[in-house]
Amino acid sequence: MPIAPDVKLGADVKIFHPALVNLYGCTVGSETKVGAFVEIQKNASIGARCKISSHTFVCEGVTIEDEVFVGHGVMFINDRYPRATADGALQTEADWQVVPTRVKRGASIGSGAVILCGVTIGERALIGAGAVVTHDVPPDAVVAGVPARLRRSGESR
Repeated sequence: MPIAPDVKLGADVKIFHPALVNLYGCTVGSETKVGAFVEIQKNASIGARCKISSHTFVCEGVTIEDEVFVGHGVMFINDRYPRATADGALQTEADWQVVPTRVKRGASIGSGAVILCGVTIGERALIGAGAVVTHDVPPDAVVAGVPARLRRSGESR
């Protein structure tokens, strides 16, 4: 079942292709729109009036506040040092720790961006398409590139 029974959906959430998403153990706020081929994992939270575009992956530990735009194919990461095994055996949840990430109100993340764990994207910040965000982004800033670098600060807007 693509939308698990433990998912908490706010009022008027629009999931355009429910059979083509994978949502479990997460919260999605009121009036948010979720595109096809989106995965939102347990303990992730999406605010109200957000747009989560197709092919996006929101992993455990990610908090997206209200009115955030997430473009197509955005990937969030929640592990600084990912490994398949620990001491020769497949890892379990006990072998690693989720590193939380926060996207503040009104931010926009361009298509194809990768957001590494442990960062905070400030209010109304703009992340360019294809950027790899490795550090915190200040409010109202524009960042782009690999790695993402400040292109315009909030003071000059």
